[in-house]
Amino acid sequence: MNWLNSEAFTLFGQHIKWADMIGNVIGLIGLALGWRRSLWTWPAQFVSGLILFTAFATAHLSGSAGKQVVVMLVAVWGFRQWNRGRQQAQDGSVAVRFATWRERGVLLAGAALGTLAVGGLFTAYPSLSWDPWPDAYIFVGTVVAMYAQARGMVEFWFAWLLVDLVGVPLNFANGFAFSGFVYVIYGALVLWGMRDWWLRSRDARPALEGAPA
Repeated sequence: MNWLNSEAFTLFGQHIKWADMIGNVIGLIGLALGWRRSLWTWPAQFVSGLILFTAFATAHLSGSAGKQVVVMLVAVWGFRQWNRGRQQAQDGSVAVRFATWRERGVLLAGAALGTLAVGGLFTAYPSLSWDPWPDAYIFVGTVVAMYAQARGMVEFWFAWLLVDLVGVPLNFANGFAFSGFVYVIYGALVLWGMRDWWLRSRDARPALEGAPA
């Protein structure tokens, strides 16, 4: 599997690695499937995480590599959540909604405390990551985003946007140019997906008791 970490080609002076390219293309497909509320978003994200893990682990970015492990675990959990049919809309698709204010508070608190904890760990043990705080931010932000997606929350798109703001410059700085390019495309997909989920959440009105469905 060493070929995955070899150079595929050079683009605009940036060296593109096979693992970086393949993993991110599959991740991009997974995000697009999430926009369509397709169950296949989770297998795609799992495979993407598996490939990107090999790339980041060899580049000594423990936070980004660890993030991929969590991505794979959450992808399995998210697949089960959506497959169980607990969040089904009337048309048989996955229902989406805005989080409650309490849920938003939990997401924000979890993101802040998680970043402080992981960033502190990386700072205390520099061998885990040579770019500790951005690495920790992306690690925790990705976990929060995927958790919100599994719960069908529109806010997961906002979480991805916040991850992108740091992910783009970090990937370029660490030699993963293709990840940087793809994260820009992620930004556009996130905006479109956010609009789609937003409109669907507004259309999802619970029927009054006793009224015909």
